[in-house]
Amino acid sequence: MSTKRILFYVQHLLGIGHIARASRIADALVKDGFDVTVATGGLPVPGFPGAGIKTIALPPVVASNAGFSGLADAHGNVAGDAFLSRRRDLLLAAFQEVRPHAVITEAFPFGRRQMRFELLPLLDMIGRTDPKPKLFSSVRDILQENRKPGRDEETVDLVKRHFDAVLVHGDADFVRLEDTFPLTAEIADKVRYTGLVAPKPAAAPTDVFDIIASAGGGAVGLKLIRAARDAAAMLPESHRWLLLTGPNLPETDFIGLSRAAPANITLARFRKDFPSLLGGAKVSISQAGYNTVGDLLRTNCRSILVPFVAGGETEQTVRAERLQALGLAAVLPEQGLTAEHVAAAVERVLAAPAGKDVTLDLTGAETTASIIRSMLG
Repeated sequence: MSTKRILFYVQHLLGIGHIARASRIADALVKDGFDVTVATGGLPVPGFPGAGIKTIALPPVVASNAGFSGLADAHGNVAGDAFLSRRRDLLLAAFQEVRPHAVITEAFPFGRRQMRFELLPLLDMIGRTDPKPKLFSSVRDILQENRKPGRDEETVDLVKRHFDAVLVHGDADFVRLEDTFPLTAEIADKVRYTGLVAPKPAAAPTDVFDIIASAGGGAVGLKLIRAARDAAAMLPESHRWLLLTGPNLPETDFIGLSRAAPANITLARFRKDFPSLLGGAKVSISQAGYNTVGDLLRTNCRSILVPFVAGGETEQTVRAERLQALGLAAVLPEQGLTAEHVAAAVERVLAAPAGKDVTLDLTGAETTASIIRSMLG
């Protein structure tokens, strides 16, 4: 039997959550025996997509603002028509070169509308291909709400006309797609829940910190890290802190944080052993992004979540509040966040009993591979 080829499109615009989740799925697909090519469209992120995964790097674009309403190139310049046309042509050429049995679009058409200039031509090319590859939409469990009128209807139309399945990377007992996508009933026959895409259980940590504060990719987490740094000075010096700023924090901000860091703080941009470090920590302070929460649930680390809300974002707030309702996290608002708030929350969490056992399905990557395998026959 010939190896089935998969082309996996992923575009991260601000943080690294999309490329991290897609990389975990791509790794599971490779381990299941698929020949996987990931077409990336954002700035390079060290370690992603990962070993054994073929990669086609399109000329990168990023969000030109926190509201994701515009696109810029790697140098911050507005991505003009010629630039975007070149990207589109490179993506279509990649499809023709890979000749995939299946194509996966990460987020689209439920998100990434900014990328329609290249994804709609890709859908058209897929539709004209004989035999037609299977087409899958790969989406997180909680979608951004407050979408403009007509966008949900547009999404449903694209799913009905082009997609074979919508892979929802969540546990249906935790949150369902219809909770944040009102028209789910119209595409219910195509929805497949995979479970959360979480990492494998990590090895025991080689280094131990009492409190870990992390800012994901770092593009928007400076306020959280600064508040955590200053909270450390208010709490016993015996607590050992690790502050992870993320790779995208501007260098000037990183230097400023390091100059004022107390002696009991270790400051780093990124740690490959982050999941194992969580396993040895007493408390985690972080945003409520999909992948960070997956790491927390896998390690059962007691957590304080500060959901990202800039630009009208709602996804992290929904996730954080649901976890809080289950007793799996404490929540602090991003707006008005202070070191005093963080210090008080750390004291409360440290005084509380150990975190509850997690019963959510964390096998999303492996289940995704199984679903695609079965649908390809």
